[in-house]
Amino acid sequence: MSTVPVPPDPTQPVETPFADAASPFKRTATDLPAPAFIPPPSRQVVVPQSTWVTYRSQINFGLAMVAFLMMLVGAATVIEANAGADWVKYVAAVPAIPGVVALYIFVRGLMGLDEIQARIQLYSLGVAVGATAIATFGYGFLEGAGLPDLSPATVLPLMAACWGLATVLFTWRYRRS
Repeated sequence: MSTVPVPPDPTQPVETPFADAASPFKRTATDLPAPAFIPPPSRQVVVPQSTWVTYRSQINFGLAMVAFLMMLVGAATVIEANAGADWVKYVAAVPAIPGVVALYIFVRGLMGLDEIQARIQLYSLGVAVGATAIATFGYGFLEGAGLPDLSPATVLPLMAACWGLATVLFTWRYRRS
């Protein structure tokens, strides 16, 4: 019996001690049990919203305001051209139609707010009404002292400006806390 190893057969692959460990085609022996299939955690699918869905209330309100302004200019032009006609009173009421639509869209938008946004809007509206009341009544007393009369058409823009400033203030306050 000889101790000389038999030369390898050239047609067979060479066996090395580490060939099986690195082979992607052969599974190595392990003492661990086979892994059980665990499904991935369920994820909520986020579907991106379109601009229309996100800003629907603002777009509708803006379109209603554009319609209001167009009808207001048209009604003013018709009234100025036909000052003596009896039907001019009805033409003067036409811009109220898109105004009512804008009010409906506005209220529907407010009703769709969450609690914190609704609270911010409520506080802002309260501040706006109070500040406008103080400003207009205060100016009313100043009119008695000789200042020029304040047009009633300035009350709504003043209230809107106060509401916008109060909304910015209360939104900042809630984001800070």
